[in-house]
Amino acid sequence: MIAREWSLAGGPLGSERLAARAWAPERGEPEWMAVLVHGYGEHLGRYEQVARDLVAAGAVVYGADHRGHGRSSGERVLVDDYAGVVEDVHRLVTQARTAYRTLPLVLVGHSMGGLIAARYAQTHPEQVRALVLSGPVLGRWRALERIAQAEEIPEEPIDPSTLSRDPAVGEAYTADELVWHGPFKRPTVEALLTEMERGLAAGGLGAIPLLWVHGSDDRLVPVEDTWTGIASLKGEDFTARIFPGARHEVFNETDRDEVLAEVVRFARRFVPGRDQT
Repeated sequence: MIAREWSLAGGPLGSERLAARAWAPERGEPEWMAVLVHGYGEHLGRYEQVARDLVAAGAVVYGADHRGHGRSSGERVLVDDYAGVVEDVHRLVTQARTAYRTLPLVLVGHSMGGLIAARYAQTHPEQVRALVLSGPVLGRWRALERIAQAEEIPEEPIDPSTLSRDPAVGEAYTADELVWHGPFKRPTVEALLTEMERGLAAGGLGAIPLLWVHGSDDRLVPVEDTWTGIASLKGEDFTARIFPGARHEVFNETDRDEVLAEVVRFARRFVPGRDQT
């Protein structure tokens, strides 16, 4: 596998710099393209193994740290309008298309990144062949609604035990200096709630296929909250896999191989000429 990193223009009017990454097969040509969209407070570096698995399955993989996240510039976790983050994803897709003009694009979004990916598919449907959402923040998120109603935002970092049944995942998350371990910022909370409302108002995906994967024991973004958004979003081609006992980060769970195999099976449906039986 070949990996590279570069700085991509992003943020308001392109004034910020986004830390972008790409992974490609060392030999042979990729059959499809995946763009990874990470979640709140984290960064794309946490998806290295996901990228490796997708490359092994024939993909070229792109992604970037969101503005205010990871190695990208901007005040930490401050987002005043998620429409701008959606357009940051479009900048990345546009650049990826200079190298891979015809490969089918499968957009993969996790948690907050699931909201961003869904909004990208709604606003740029011509770019997306298929959409994968992992534990997405869609429709409503009651925990965030409670934070928005609080007079002061509580200093409560994410409980690492909610991420995975594998304790090593939580330990790595806690020790990761590129992860934000502080409280939400009020403009970000309000922007997230606004973007969820925009997503509900925008309606369904139509013909864009959707795979939704979620852990049944996701205490951070509960299945029942997400279903509100999924029910509004899903179109003609919809698949749901709720993994028993899994927590929020299904790509980092003890049964992650099964989760990734589901994503790969779904993505390969859209490779031209591949036998789907």
